[in-house]
Amino acid sequence: MSKKQEKPEPETRAQASRPADKPEAAADANVDEQGRNAQPSANAESATEEAEVQKLRDEAQEHHNNYLRALAEVENVRRRSEREIANAHRFGLEKFVGELLPVRDSLEMGLNAAEGEAADAAALREGTELTLRMLSQALEKFGVTEVNPRGEPFNPERHEAVSVKQTDEVAADTVVEVMQKGYLLNDRLIRPAMVVVARAPAAGNGSGDGQAGERA
Repeated sequence: MSKKQEKPEPETRAQASRPADKPEAAADANVDEQGRNAQPSANAESATEEAEVQKLRDEAQEHHNNYLRALAEVENVRRRSEREIANAHRFGLEKFVGELLPVRDSLEMGLNAAEGEAADAAALREGTELTLRMLSQALEKFGVTEVNPRGEPFNPERHEAVSVKQTDEVAADTVVEVMQKGYLLNDRLIRPAMVVVARAPAAGNGSGDGQAGERA
């Protein structure tokens, strides 16, 4: 008799479910692995962002500090300028006054000498001339120059005609007499010279003087 073929035993329910469980377990493992790999990357990115933010904060603070220092410097310059301007107003004439004091001293000495009974007119004249030279030198040091245009052509920008004189000895519009000198301060007119201007005599008339009704 032939042996009966043995039938394979049916797989149990647990055995049948094992192959189906393997893909799910692998997927879970992959997710866990990806999570573990992603965590360091996220931490590194967060650290980089924090570093960038801190860098920007430091730069902003530095700019703010520079601004405060510049503002303080501007304020210091403004205050220093105000002090210098105030001192210039108060003491701007200090050097000029220092140059004038010797002139005053010389005038006082001349007056004292003139009060004596034995006053010498020649000495007084010499002292007065010396004092005038001292005054002229003091004025010139500060840019003050005189306008004495005798014999020069009349210049309406620097001269003021107070009279005219008919004469044929000089060309017309020539200054023949200076009644009062003018003065310039660094080439800027402070006072015009008061002058008499020559005018050609009319035909048949001799020389004569006339008043100028206005500036020539």
